[in-house]
Amino acid sequence: MESERSKRMGNACIPLKRIAYFLCLLSALLLTEGKKPAKPKCPAVCTCTKDNALCENARSIPPGVFGALFIENNNIKSISRHTFRGLKSLIHLSLANNNLQTLPKDIFKGLDSLTNVDLRGNSFNCDCKLKWLVEWLSHTNATVEDIYCEGPPEYKKRKINSLSSKDFDCIITEFAKSQDLPYQSLSIDTFSYLNDEYVVIAQPFTGKCIFLEWDHVEKTFRNYDNITGTSTVVCKPIVIETQLYVIVAQLFGGSHIYKRDSFANKFIKIQDIEILKIRKPNDIETFKIENNWYFVVADSSKAGFTTIYKWNGNGFYSHQSLHAWYRDTDVEYLEIVRTPQTLRTPHLILSSSSQRPVIYQWNKATQLFTNQTDIPNMEDVYAVKHFSVKGDVYICLTRFIGDSKVMKWGGSSFQDIQRMPSRGSMVFQPLQINSYQYAILGSDYSFTQVYNWDAEKAKFVKFQELNVQAPRSFTHVSINKRNFLFASSFKGNTQIYKHVIVDLSA
Repeated sequence: MESERSKRMGNACIPLKRIAYFLCLLSALLLTEGKKPAKPKCPAVCTCTKDNALCENARSIPPGVFGALFIENNNIKSISRHTFRGLKSLIHLSLANNNLQTLPKDIFKGLDSLTNVDLRGNSFNCDCKLKWLVEWLSHTNATVEDIYCEGPPEYKKRKINSLSSKDFDCIITEFAKSQDLPYQSLSIDTFSYLNDEYVVIAQPFTGKCIFLEWDHVEKTFRNYDNITGTSTVVCKPIVIETQLYVIVAQLFGGSHIYKRDSFANKFIKIQDIEILKIRKPNDIETFKIENNWYFVVADSSKAGFTTIYKWNGNGFYSHQSLHAWYRDTDVEYLEIVRTPQTLRTPHLILSSSSQRPVIYQWNKATQLFTNQTDIPNMEDVYAVKHFSVKGDVYICLTRFIGDSKVMKWGGSSFQDIQRMPSRGSMVFQPLQINSYQYAILGSDYSFTQVYNWDAEKAKFVKFQELNVQAPRSFTHVSINKRNFLFASSFKGNTQIYKHVIVDLSA
């Protein structure tokens, strides 16, 4: 009986050019209990016998009551997700011995009566487009013959029935251009104030600190307010309790501190920063130690002092001058563990054009930073920025000429992990967006390189290129579960990118 059936099937499925054969076996399982079944009507495009319906030149599956459907040996390369729509009584389905590389998601949706599916003899590419089939195989009640992957190479000849959804990495991300701001910029910072998120941008040529807020209707960033100055290089916000202060660093005319007056709804200057110490500010960091707020200004002039200021309840006053006349270009605050028995301790790393990066450690007894060591073999470092992965502390070191580096804290010193070729780089910024760790290496002479952290390799891999003219900073801004990347530009427009997550299996 089986050989006779196979013979009939073989004759019915001989491939002819541009002809699809549909051999439909009427199933006795469709009998309604206690009732004599009605004789099914033969579709007009088919030739029917007692048990079979042979349908030639059919552009779709003819309507009717079918129990088994065989589409075999036809060299089919693709199939529509709607092919079997409406065949709720279908029990047996075979797409064997075709040339299918994938199947559209939900092609079996609504086929709740299926008891047997044969997909053998196809060239399935086991990528994200087939992830749904792996998930379907894990919970279907139908019997499915073993099928195998033909690609990609790492899955070739692997049994698809043995795969799980965890074998597929189908989530990718990218930074997509969202908005252009028609002005140059240096530093960009984000801050929370009175339950809203804001962005402040330092514009060196107009001398302004531009504040942006999110437009919930237009879904774009719009102007909120500004502070007008001269040659502004850094606009650093700091919120103490419920009061917003902004430290405005300028190359000319001195640097100042403003506060937001909620009654007047504007920024008011409340303090000048001593011009004898801060002559050419290049970077500002804010931090909090034991409930005390501080900020530190890296001064890049020959006669300036990199200086720490402390909040005393009424204003910020000079707390400690670090070293003088070293032309510091960047300062980074971070907390690291020096021995397994100690807690994380505050540290500062100063980058300078005249010496290797210097590490300072906080002394709890004196409430001052003391010089500990430097980072060897790293001359001409313009800036240092840190990030953490699973409790380990890493730093990104930017060099204008030579290789930029990624280093890891080893308990007593930073150790080399990775080198990135860099030419004309003045920013190498690590960023964490949700569970994704990035590092962005800018360049004045080529495309900006975005790297993504590979957890298995424990290093960064190339991820994306961005076209930003003379970038100086990259800042992550999160608003209403939307994530943006702000890219400052010293020669072109300030750019905003949206962090997009794409599911390739969808």
